[in-house]
Amino acid sequence: MTQGLGANANPLIRWDWVRSQRDQIEEAFLQHLELTFSAIFYGFLISIALAALALRYRWTLTPVTAFTGFLYTIPSVALFGILVPYTGLTSRTAIIALTSYTLLILVTNIVAGFRSIPSATLEAANGMGLTRRRRILTVELPLAMPYIITGLRIATVTTVGLVTVAAIIGQGGLGRLILDGLQRAFWTPMVVGASLSVLLALALDLILFGIGWFATPWARRAHT
Repeated sequence: MTQGLGANANPLIRWDWVRSQRDQIEEAFLQHLELTFSAIFYGFLISIALAALALRYRWTLTPVTAFTGFLYTIPSVALFGILVPYTGLTSRTAIIALTSYTLLILVTNIVAGFRSIPSATLEAANGMGLTRRRRILTVELPLAMPYIITGLRIATVTTVGLVTVAAIIGQGGLGRLILDGLQRAFWTPMVVGASLSVLLALALDLILFGIGWFATPWARRAHT
């Protein structure tokens, strides 16, 4: 399949380039995966702390949501530009920016998950003499898990897409291939980078869906 550009034919996929640049493609893919995992890992840790604060002290939910919402509304290119003078053209810059975009999604889903637990369930757990920590780990957390997994799925897929934007600071993983193809009007690296990004997002989403499915057997029974 080819794409015409004037009198010249610019192949959509040049397999000889794919074979010769296999190492470059693999490196870009691994960097994309590393940036995604790092952002989700740090974002999840921070979100747990913020959600715990909001659940313990209800008045903090509004400022926490406002702060994470503010971070989410900053355009990614602008955020990279703000961070570069302080953290340079490094992976640290990309991870800080990407992590900030996960917070609103994760915090709201974690809070929603714990708030969805019926009060009768909490009263029954208290009546059984469970300590607060044990009640959270054995009762509340499992019941909130579907919301948490949903948040992780949304945040992960969103992050996979945002990682490509980090190519503007040389840290975009597969985004570097896309940017290279756009700059040279050479479709092959652009198609390879975009296709692998989509496949990565779908694969990670499927993995998280599977984790949630097996971690919540009661949810499976509810759907049968």
